[in-house]
Amino acid sequence: MNATPPVHRTTSALAVVSLVSGIASWCVLPLVGAIVAVVCGHLARGEIRRSQGAIEGDGLAVVGLVLGYVQLAFGLIVVLFAIAAIVLGLSIGIGSSFFH
Repeated sequence: MNATPPVHRTTSALAVVSLVSGIASWCVLPLVGAIVAVVCGHLARGEIRRSQGAIEGDGLAVVGLVLGYVQLAFGLIVVLFAIAAIVLGLSIGIGSSFFH
């Protein structure tokens, strides 16, 4: 019998960094973690595709991308609401008779 040797597959380090940064973007580093998660996630998926099966971790990269993009969208919504609150606050005049 001629047995083929087991294929040694490694997990992409960029995929792991993307996942960890995506989680960190929700816990301690909102903007920086989200950007790192998105960049590393895209780089990891490209690396995994080019490896033709030698590197795994596409799922980790996708989860990192989702966490990063959702955090960026959430941050954008918060900024837009803050801007709207400031504009509305100035338009009704803080200290006017409306509040008294």
